[in-house]
Amino acid sequence: MQMLLNADDYRSSAQKFLPRGLFDYIDRGTEDEIALRRLRASLDEITLTPSVLTGHDRRSFETTLLGQRLAAPIVVAPTALAGLVAHDGETKLARAASRVGIPVCISTQSVTTVEAIRRGAPDATLWFQLYVWRDRTLTKRLLERARACGCETLVVTADTPVSPNREYNKRNGFGIPFVPSLRSTCDIALHPRWFVNVLARYLLSEGMPTYGHYPDEFRTVITRPSIAEAVRLDHRLNWDDIGWLREIWPGKLIVKGVLAAGDAETATELGCDAIVISAHGGRNLDCLPAPAECIRAIADAVKGRLTVLADSGVRRGTDVLKYLALGAEAVLLGRLPLWGLAAGGETGAEAVLRMVVGEMDAAMAFLGAERVSELRSPSFRATRRAGPE
Repeated sequence: MQMLLNADDYRSSAQKFLPRGLFDYIDRGTEDEIALRRLRASLDEITLTPSVLTGHDRRSFETTLLGQRLAAPIVVAPTALAGLVAHDGETKLARAASRVGIPVCISTQSVTTVEAIRRGAPDATLWFQLYVWRDRTLTKRLLERARACGCETLVVTADTPVSPNREYNKRNGFGIPFVPSLRSTCDIALHPRWFVNVLARYLLSEGMPTYGHYPDEFRTVITRPSIAEAVRLDHRLNWDDIGWLREIWPGKLIVKGVLAAGDAETATELGCDAIVISAHGGRNLDCLPAPAECIRAIADAVKGRLTVLADSGVRRGTDVLKYLALGAEAVLLGRLPLWGLAAGGETGAEAVLRMVVGEMDAAMAFLGAERVSELRSPSFRATRRAGPE
């Protein structure tokens, strides 16, 4: 049995378990995948300067984020259809995150409803991610459901106005909605463990997986090629919609997908509590800057008036520390927990999260830092290495 020691190990295990179409949907970027490579390069270029002989016996990662006490400054990011990675995958992610002491963000497009996740993970800190539907009344009802399940933090995805150009999905015969084809059927047949442990369990218990949060009258299986107009994602979203959400949502409000200081300023003016500086994992637009290139300017612009979070491209605990040193207060993890979930179910998801925290702990010891807040001090400055001319 393969020993899983780092992100690459978990990714390799996930690749063997998942059908190629589903794995690529999680793992890859868009178009020529330049943004995906830029994410990795932007983090690899950053160095952190240590302070030696600081005499710390142990490190503490406890932090308060948006009024919630966390064991570490990380959050499981919202990911569509995590329930296809493992049976009841969203609930398993929630329980894993709960045991580690961090929040998990539930996607509008999850297989399992937020109500079922709450029943299966009663102690989890649940956030809720929103794709705004065209029918605002239905959108409001969805938010009421999330609030009733104890979700106090709403994350609005703002960087996906249209469907990304992911050509590999077409070649693999995989897309959302999923349209069965000879190629995709052969792909599933070549991954019998996934079929037996995931898809067959759904088929035997409740039928073909659906988008769990859609109202009953609009709920469709993932193979249906069309969705009712009322619950189509509204691609015309603008700042007035964020203002409306601020009026109706009583909890914390986060805008995800910000890369420009001007947008961060607007979010501040509208009363948002936080932003996520994000390139959507390199999955949407191939010419985007990397978050690591934007954090300092945005943090300087908002000057503590709202909380700055970051995501995209994280493969190591040191990547988390680099984002924190640049000015983020917490980091969202997307692909990593899914690889853990695919590799070992709930146990694998928890193991990946603890692995990241363990890597953070070792790096903090070498850096001479006792608390993550120290990383933003001048003595632990993050420096970008000069590239070749």
